[in-house]
Amino acid sequence: MRTFLQPYTFKKGITLKNRVMLAPMTNFSSADNGETTPEEREYYRVRSQGAGAVITACANVTRGGKGFPGEIGAERDELIESLGELADTIKGEGAKAILQIFHGGRMAPPHLLPDETPVSASAVAALRDGSVTPRELSLEEIDEIIKAFGDATRRAVKAGYDGVEIHGANTYLIQQFFSPHSNRREDKWGGSLEKRMRFPLAVVNEVLEAAAEAEQDFLVGYRISPEEMEEPGITMEDTLQLVEVLADQELDYLHVSVQDFHAGSMRDNTDKRSRVQLIQDTVGEKIPVVGVGSLHTPDEVEQAMENGVPLIALGRELIVEPQWVEKAENGREDEIRTELSVDDREKLTVPEPLWNAIVNTPGWFPVKEHAAK
Repeated sequence: MRTFLQPYTFKKGITLKNRVMLAPMTNFSSADNGETTPEEREYYRVRSQGAGAVITACANVTRGGKGFPGEIGAERDELIESLGELADTIKGEGAKAILQIFHGGRMAPPHLLPDETPVSASAVAALRDGSVTPRELSLEEIDEIIKAFGDATRRAVKAGYDGVEIHGANTYLIQQFFSPHSNRREDKWGGSLEKRMRFPLAVVNEVLEAAAEAEQDFLVGYRISPEEMEEPGITMEDTLQLVEVLADQELDYLHVSVQDFHAGSMRDNTDKRSRVQLIQDTVGEKIPVVGVGSLHTPDEVEQAMENGVPLIALGRELIVEPQWVEKAENGREDEIRTELSVDDREKLTVPEPLWNAIVNTPGWFPVKEHAAK
């Protein structure tokens, strides 16, 4: 049997039916008030039939942290029922349900925020077209956001999830505190590498405390982006020190966010080593590492796991082929689709807002114009 089809048991005793996770991908399909929608839940239901675990799109922990239109909300108790409907949908198909929790920080679009002002570690704009300069968070606000991550975790527990994933990647608030580009603070939350680690670690501690209140075993993962292009920015050396510290917490896994599992450094063209494999080699004996990134076929997934990475998340692949795992299990690998046509939305059970993003973002997905007649 292929490695990725074998069950996996975490230290806490929670067992996945296989080692494939649905990667957290924004789908823009929740209601404006943060409630999950029937169309969104059906999208997850179909993909929960094969995957061992489903990590949801990110859910904001405060109103001021909303990063996308149509985002899942986890910032108030009224959303527990809606969150529970999604958890039940995922678990009803045999997958573990993991809610990704996050704060958009300076990447949050102003029009989605109550006061139309993004916040961050410091008043430094992202180096992207159209970026606005965020407001620097006060000490009191930092404490409130840390607490909000804990409160969102408690809601996930009440809603019946099997775990949460702390989104410390993809340039959002937790990464903004770790980055020397976005964090220019001179108080206890910024400056040295150790001080820039404090916010991520405070969030981890708060979430772990909330998770410990659960009556059942409850997973806590952490997603990380290894490097940044900016100067100053996060280097691989910074990240390897951070993952060493994270590996000593009571976390259940570390999820590495990269576009390509095998890609080398984005800062140093001469460094061709896989960022995922570097992290696996550094802390893999202490904490399970989840690899991801441009792994399309079962052979590619199997090859990525050859050097010890125990879990693989698939995002685009499970959108293009919702039955990826089932076809791999049943010897139908040659039937796994690797591209989609603009006519395939209903066949693939993709919500319309996500579908519009797919077909209107050149290069993101392998899209052909129309299906063959």
